[in-house]
Amino acid sequence: MKPPAFDYLRAETLEEALEALHQAGEEARVLAGGQSLLPMLNMRLARPALLVDIMRIAALREIRAEGAGLRIGAGVRQAALEGYPGLPPLLAAALPWVGHAQTRSRGTICGSVAHADPSAEIPLVLVALRGMVHLRARRGARRVPAEAFFTGLMATARAEDEMIEAVSIPPAPPGAGFAFREVGRRHGDFAIVACAALVDGRGARLAVGGVADRPLARDLPLPGDPALEDALGDFAWSLEARDDLHATAAYRRGLVRRMGRAVLEEAVACRG
Repeated sequence: MKPPAFDYLRAETLEEALEALHQAGEEARVLAGGQSLLPMLNMRLARPALLVDIMRIAALREIRAEGAGLRIGAGVRQAALEGYPGLPPLLAAALPWVGHAQTRSRGTICGSVAHADPSAEIPLVLVALRGMVHLRARRGARRVPAEAFFTGLMATARAEDEMIEAVSIPPAPPGAGFAFREVGRRHGDFAIVACAALVDGRGARLAVGGVADRPLARDLPLPGDPALEDALGDFAWSLEARDDLHATAAYRRGLVRRMGRAVLEEAVACRG
C-alpha cells in the first residue's frame, strides 16, 4: 500500500516548524528519521494532512553536555549518538539492540520517544535514567519527566501543537552501575521483555519494557536482600501482562523475575 495524499513542508528553522504545527494542529505530524512513521503511512495507520520535516534544522542535530548530563536534539540519529564519546553507559548498552545498523543510520532518538512503542529500547532507558522530554510549541516550552510523558500504548503527553525538541539525561550518581538485557524472537526485533537497571549506594532501580502498555520503573532492594524476590514478583504482577502471539503472560512475568534479578546483579558487578 501507499500513503494517502498529504502536504509536505521541509522546515528550515524551528520557528517555521512550530508555526506549521500551530496552524495544522492534529492534522500535522513531524517527520525526522521516518523509520516508524513511514511504515505507518504506507499501511494507512496514520493519515496526516501535513508532514513537517525537521531534519534541515541544524540546532536540532546537536548533542551537548549539560553539566555532567546530556541533551540530545530531535534531529540526532541513533547511529550518531552511538559514536558520541560521552554516551551514558546504559544508553550505550541498549543502542545496539535498537533495530539494525541500517535503521539506526536513519532513525532518531527522539523519533523513538515520540512513537512510544512499549517494547522500544530508547523510551525504556529514558525512564530508567529519569530522563526528561523537552517539548516546544509556538506558545512556549515545557519539560516532562519521561515517566509521565508515556501515558499508554503509543500515547504520550505531547499536545497537538507541540513537538519534541530534545531529550535530556541527568548525570549518573557517583559509583553507579548499569546493565541492560532483552529477549526477542530475533536480534533487532522489538523486545518480548527488556530490562534496564541502575544500581548505586542508595538502592536499585529496574525498568521493564515489552510487558505493560508503556515502560515502567520501580525502585527495588539491592541483590542479596531477601526482600528482592518478593519485590520482583510484585513488580511482575503489577505490569498486567497479557497473552499474545509472541509470548504468554506467565512467560513474560517469569522473564521479568529472572531477567530482572540477573540484570540487577550485573549492574552491581559493573559499579565503579
